[in-house]
Amino acid sequence: MMASAEPPASGGKNLGNNARSVARLGAVQALYQMDVAGTQLDDIVDEFVHHRFGQEIEGEIYPQADEAHFEDVIRGVVREQRDIDLAINGALAKNWSLTRIDSTLRAILRAGTYELRRCKDVPVKVVINEYVDVAHAFFEGDEPGVVNAVLDRLGANQRKTGGAGNAAAGSS
Repeated sequence: MMASAEPPASGGKNLGNNARSVARLGAVQALYQMDVAGTQLDDIVDEFVHHRFGQEIEGEIYPQADEAHFEDVIRGVVREQRDIDLAINGALAKNWSLTRIDSTLRAILRAGTYELRRCKDVPVKVVINEYVDVAHAFFEGDEPGVVNAVLDRLGANQRKTGGAGNAAAGSS
């Protein structure tokens, strides 16, 4: 599973410039950077909010993001990582574990799982579709299908008690 830490500034081939979509892509990039480079949480928030979102970097314009959503996702993933990782491990195919998965894919699954658990205002289908699109920005192989399958399993479990957006599509 190969990935690039830096998809195009425009957000990749399937992502629009919707502020929440940009926040999701940024959250995945930030979580990846924290995982691989060991960047501290407050430093990564500052980097993205003040030096990436809405800025021109090397001739590419980075779209503006929903900064509150970006920060909620990455802080939430860090705060709840143990529970999130347990949930993902339970939803992965047999004989797979989160530690065996590419760092970028791991960041996508963690961010998506956090949103399924905590962002009840966003319908399950929207969360899944958004993170599948993020996966397409990084991968050309089977990884978007893995994201779809894992988040679909988790979405059914997280909101089966009638949480917002169980099966309804809506805005992100």
